[in-house]
Amino acid sequence: MSDFPDDSILVLLDVMPSGALAKSAAGLVGAAASIGTPIALVVTEASASQAAAEQAAALGAVRVLLADHASPGSLTVPIVDALVAAADAVRPDAVLVSNSIEGRDAAARFAARTRGALAADAVGVSRDDQGVVAEHSVYGGAYNVVSAATFGTLVVTVRQGAVDDRATAQPLVSETLTVTASGAPAASIDSFAEAEATSTRPELRGAGVVVSGGRGLGSKEKFELVDELADVLGAAVGASRAAVDAGYVPSSYQVGQTGVSVSPQLYIALGISGAIQHKAGMQTAKTIVAVNKDADAPIFEIADYGVVGDLFTVVPQLIAALQSRKA
Repeated sequence: MSDFPDDSILVLLDVMPSGALAKSAAGLVGAAASIGTPIALVVTEASASQAAAEQAAALGAVRVLLADHASPGSLTVPIVDALVAAADAVRPDAVLVSNSIEGRDAAARFAARTRGALAADAVGVSRDDQGVVAEHSVYGGAYNVVSAATFGTLVVTVRQGAVDDRATAQPLVSETLTVTASGAPAASIDSFAEAEATSTRPELRGAGVVVSGGRGLGSKEKFELVDELADVLGAAVGASRAAVDAGYVPSSYQVGQTGVSVSPQLYIALGISGAIQHKAGMQTAKTIVAVNKDADAPIFEIADYGVVGDLFTVVPQLIAALQSRKA
């Protein structure tokens, strides 16, 4: 296999069941390009590899390594085998992986197998005079800290939506990776039933705009106000744990430490007090707007813009103003 640049950053890109790259790919390649030369690894079935490689190059990967996922029913282990083979060939300064469920699993297994250092749920990466540094938002967003590896390769899982950097598209240069199966025990999927869900809204994790509602909405029926604002903005819908526990929305909507962590460009919190658990999942948003009738609500401590008032008065006026601009 060809020589790789000294500042290579190996990026494992998640692949969707459709064969397309996950939305997290753009941010991962962008993060890699900000600290070195992005080398993408795509593990997928052979029939989908060419299209995925073209996507990776369009996102800015200077080189794309392709590994055949011959046993798609086997969970994680074939991906880790490919990641080990890629790291042996590239000798990267760092390995970046999405902080998705599959990504976290692969990163942890890879770090354990290679005795590397794992930096989980980073919101950014940078370099200092000693190497790659991972940036984290911790303790509910109260502190920003950094971590680095004292030996070995730093393995970083990057929070989806946290990185704004985007790389310049590159001409496609792809290579097929030879992978030796480790034979490590792996769980497998014997069968699955596909369930189709149609939605005009973006997925919560990784969305650019999120509108979330809390206990202040008062009922499942009144939570529809959140949906209305989200529809006008083309936003994803989230909720606080209190709203989920009250039965206003399903648990998949929950934003927070025990829910989904988001880092959108715009986060609008309606009737959310701002408990530490909720702030832990959204405080890295670029701009935070809060509407709450309680002027002392903790959410105002982190909001860039705050409106103290009745959300049932404020939000309909906001929706009307936004709709008039579109007319």
